[in-house]
Amino acid sequence: MAFTATFGSAEESKAKPKYKKFKVDLWATDLNFTEIGIMKHTQHEAASDQFTKDMEILGQGKDGRERTGILAYRKEVWKAEEGMKRRLVLKLFSETMNWRGSVELLMGRSLQLSIGAKGTPVPAYSVNLSRHDQIIQLERSAQKWPFFPEKFSFFIDTNDGPRFYRLRRNVIGIGADYTLYDDRGRNIGKLDHRIINLGGTWNVKVEATQTYAKLETVLQMFCAMLKFNRAARRHVAKEVEQIYRGRSVRQLDHHERDLYHNPRRRR
Repeated sequence: MAFTATFGSAEESKAKPKYKKFKVDLWATDLNFTEIGIMKHTQHEAASDQFTKDMEILGQGKDGRERTGILAYRKEVWKAEEGMKRRLVLKLFSETMNWRGSVELLMGRSLQLSIGAKGTPVPAYSVNLSRHDQIIQLERSAQKWPFFPEKFSFFIDTNDGPRFYRLRRNVIGIGADYTLYDDRGRNIGKLDHRIINLGGTWNVKVEATQTYAKLETVLQMFCAMLKFNRAARRHVAKEVEQIYRGRSVRQLDHHERDLYHNPRRRR
């Protein structure tokens, strides 16, 4: 009597998913070969009006060995300003210094969410992508208990409708590792933090069937934001405390105020 044995479930017989991989490499100091000398900084300013005088290059995006982008932040706004006017502004440029996107810490929105969460710091960021009409809101979850991993969420409006995402920090890990989930709760990507230098490196992989250019741009800037993540939380927490004590200077940066303007207002 002959019979055929089948080993393994249908799930196990499925092919492993293919991944799109890229890297975000941040430098430990402001000294780097992309921006040595006053003339080099001037050249960057001339190449893009988004590269302002106070910009400092902090890292790069890489696809294999090829550099695909340059990451920079506004140093004076982050290190010289105080109170609500102190903001984190990160920008991503192409290799030829064409602006590709920005991520900005919104102090007004962050304080609103933090007060709503009874003092838990909830940083909120505005993400602006080149050639994309939507302003993407990237926000830390207010549902945060001590010793539980933090979570961020955002959505991107695509031609096929909005696509929602959640980034959850891994419980086990030496660095700031995050897992990317889609709106059906599926694990579709990883942000693997390697502490090989003081700046940090993130190896990112996203399922090839789920990724697209705008999502990859958001993830690159999110990795750069993680370099400032703890400091941003402390800054938001401090400003919430100042509000509670009645000592806050209630002034927003004028660039941030522009992001809150009613698009249907009378002009």
